[in-house]
Amino acid sequence: MLSNKRIQELELVMEFEKVEECFKEVSSWIENVGRKRLKETINLDDSLEMLLQAQKQFREFDLIASEYCRRGQEALKKMDRWEDFSSVDVHSYRVKLQAYKDQLEEFCTQLDENRHRICETVRLYEFFDKVRQGICCMEEGVKS
Repeated sequence: MLSNKRIQELELVMEFEKVEECFKEVSSWIENVGRKRLKETINLDDSLEMLLQAQKQFREFDLIASEYCRRGQEALKKMDRWEDFSSVDVHSYRVKLQAYKDQLEEFCTQLDENRHRICETVRLYEFFDKVRQGICCMEEGVKS
C-alpha cells in the first residue's frame, strides 16, 4: 500500500510538471498584462462618450482575460487530486499550486468587479444623460 501511494505521488508530481507550464503562462500574463490593464480601468472618464469607449476597450480585454482565467481554472481542476496527499515530498508542490490558485482567484474576482463597475457606471451615466436631455427639453418648452 505504501508503495502504491508513493507511485501515485510520483505520478502527481509528473502531472504537476506538465500542468505547471500552463500555470506559468497564465500567471505571467496576469502579472505582466492583466493587472496593468485592470489598473487602467480604475479611473473612468467623466463623459458618457469616453466612458462608452472605455467600456468597449474593456470588453476586448475582458474576452482575452476571461480566456486566461478559464485556462487557469481548467489546469487547477486537473490538480484536484492533490487534496488527498499530505506527504512531505508533495508539500512544496501543494504550496505552488495554492499560490497559483490564489493569484488566479484574486485576478478573476477583480476582473468580475471591474466588469460590473464599468457596466453600472455606464448605466448611471446613460440615466443622467437622459435626465439632462429631459431637463433641456423642458427648459426649451418653458422658454417658448
